[in-house]
Amino acid sequence: MDKIKQISTEFIEENTDFVELISEIKQHFSSDEVIVPMRHHHDFPNPKVQADSTLLLMPAWNPSKNAGVKIVTVSPENGQFNMPSIQGTYIYFDAIKGSIKAILEAKSLTVKRTAAASALASSFLSKKKSSSLLMIGTGALSINLIKAHAAVRPITEVFIWGRNFDKAKAIEQELATTTFSIKAIKTIEEKISDVDIVSCATLSKTPLVLGKYLKEGQHIDLVGAYKKDMREADDETVSKASVYVDTFQGGLKESGDIVIPLANGTLSKEAIKADLFELCSNQKNGRSSANEITYFKSVGHALEDLAAANYYYNKFTNE
Repeated sequence: MDKIKQISTEFIEENTDFVELISEIKQHFSSDEVIVPMRHHHDFPNPKVQADSTLLLMPAWNPSKNAGVKIVTVSPENGQFNMPSIQGTYIYFDAIKGSIKAILEAKSLTVKRTAAASALASSFLSKKKSSSLLMIGTGALSINLIKAHAAVRPITEVFIWGRNFDKAKAIEQELATTTFSIKAIKTIEEKISDVDIVSCATLSKTPLVLGKYLKEGQHIDLVGAYKKDMREADDETVSKASVYVDTFQGGLKESGDIVIPLANGTLSKEAIKADLFELCSNQKNGRSSANEITYFKSVGHALEDLAAANYYYNKFTNE
């Protein structure tokens, strides 16, 4: 029996080319071979910190090729322990024999594939000459989202906002030597009306992206707010925008950014333009005009995990 490969955070961090990863994920979305059941989503009480945690189980199979399952916990109060809110592992299988080929660290896998999926959506939905980006949020995803968006669009200016200004400044310093300029800002309002792309990755329960500040032609990328009672954009944003989701399977059920406007009548299911399956297979079109505001909601999908695991496994074994 072959030894199970252990693919670490360090390997994933050092061997990610977002152009390549985005291409891998696009290829998986354009195929109809991968089987992805609805993920298990279990909230469980965590009375010590007076907030629920969540257990996610995300399986996917490409018959006779590969398979995998991600096991993740999300603990929103982990900041007080100086730990990321997301913890987990990914088990990558041989789909024919059922044997385990590799175990990958899931936090890095998740942030990389999530950022890549947003950039993939942006390649269909943002204007091709988009050069400025506002990043809302300073968690593990923020740096990856910035880098991924810059891999598909000619980004020259980045602004970053977080509830903790010091964290935003730290990211500004970390990315100081990149090909774009980056500046931490103290309010969202000072830049949201000026940028081409707004990317938001937070655990906010109240909207941070407000429609009254948006301008024609912007692309709104919503990545956080993974529960039904969380949302990052308000109803006015939804009303002004053409709405897209990563998948209809999860997008219509899991996040308040879609669930709440569906419930209150701001949005209808029929008004949602397309998901990544339809965009990547050319069944549906993305942006239709320079003036259109586009709105992409990502909740994550096990197909993205399998694509990313395949990408890193191939890199690891071809060293």
